[in-house]
Amino acid sequence: MARDPICGMPVDEKHGLRLGFEGETFFFCSRACLEKFAKSRGLSSSQPACAPAFPSPFYVNKTFIVASALGLLLAVSAVVDALVPFRIVFLKYLETIWFAVLAGLFLGGLIDHFVPREYISKVLASRKRRTIFYSVILGFFMSACSHGILALAIELHKKGASNPAVVAFLLASPWANMAITIMLFAFFGTKALFILCSAIVIALTTGFVFQGLDGMGWIEKNEHIVATGKDFSIAADVKKRCLDYRPSRKAVLEDARGVLAGAVSLGDMVLWWIMIGMGIASFAGAYIPPEAFQKFAGPTVLGLFVTLAVATVIEVCSEGSAPMAFEIFRQTGAVGNSFVFLMAGVVTDYTEIGLLWHNVGRRVAVWLPIVAVPQVVVLGILANAFLK
Repeated sequence: MARDPICGMPVDEKHGLRLGFEGETFFFCSRACLEKFAKSRGLSSSQPACAPAFPSPFYVNKTFIVASALGLLLAVSAVVDALVPFRIVFLKYLETIWFAVLAGLFLGGLIDHFVPREYISKVLASRKRRTIFYSVILGFFMSACSHGILALAIELHKKGASNPAVVAFLLASPWANMAITIMLFAFFGTKALFILCSAIVIALTTGFVFQGLDGMGWIEKNEHIVATGKDFSIAADVKKRCLDYRPSRKAVLEDARGVLAGAVSLGDMVLWWIMIGMGIASFAGAYIPPEAFQKFAGPTVLGLFVTLAVATVIEVCSEGSAPMAFEIFRQTGAVGNSFVFLMAGVVTDYTEIGLLWHNVGRRVAVWLPIVAVPQVVVLGILANAFLK
């Protein structure tokens, strides 16, 4: 199965959009991703090569499939008493996060439409220490799930971003981005500050450690680094864009369509993961006794490592992990365990490590869990000890 070069989503080659470029065929999960790719290469997205390979039926859409399955369970719960607890817990989750999800998608659409990818590439290509700060800051503005951010991280690597910057960006984006920030506050309240700040600290610390490893030659060098684009100024480009912008009804409508397209594209990427996470969390909250949570995932060192092990083998997108992490917190009161569950999906996820192994470097992939996991465990223990 092909992978979208913009968002990283897997694409069915029979039903996805395709574009031929320089002897290669690229496949896209949505028109928005195709248009971004075409624009970045000076192509017209209306040319024949951009047509769908086959019309994509609505019933193969993952969001539609997951929503239909959950809707069926909720409908059946009206006549099957055993599913009533699931329905009650699920609707409570829906009431808690619906506004956060919509707000996150809207902000993601704004960022997607108004923040050029060239800005990100520019600030991540330097080998200076400030590059790590830039990587983490820009990670906050990338409203995509951990799976979608992988493609961007690999693309930044190919454009010349240093390997330490790629790692810092990869760690910061899933849990420190703007969209997930809103969702975490909806779930955890002010305790979400610990999760966000800790994610940023781990991203910064790991980035600096990787710069040290890079300096000692213990990790691979990025062969794609080239001394190009030094004259490009983000500030000058922003100023030029502002001066060139002519407010009009047409311009406003185009911007609105662009924001909506970005929000829809992001929603297509993350909504089905969010619903899967809500479904898993609802089943756990409805049918797993609180005693089991306290015994196996309680606020102890053993419970923390059990949570780490479980999160390592569960392949769920960052947005999908948030509901389950909150269920752990609701049942046990262990903020540290919830934090470990969230972060383990980034620092021990086999998808991310595999992509780093094959695209960035084997030593980079090996060092990621070695450097990051101890930080996650220590911060989780501190959270359990001091955040009650």
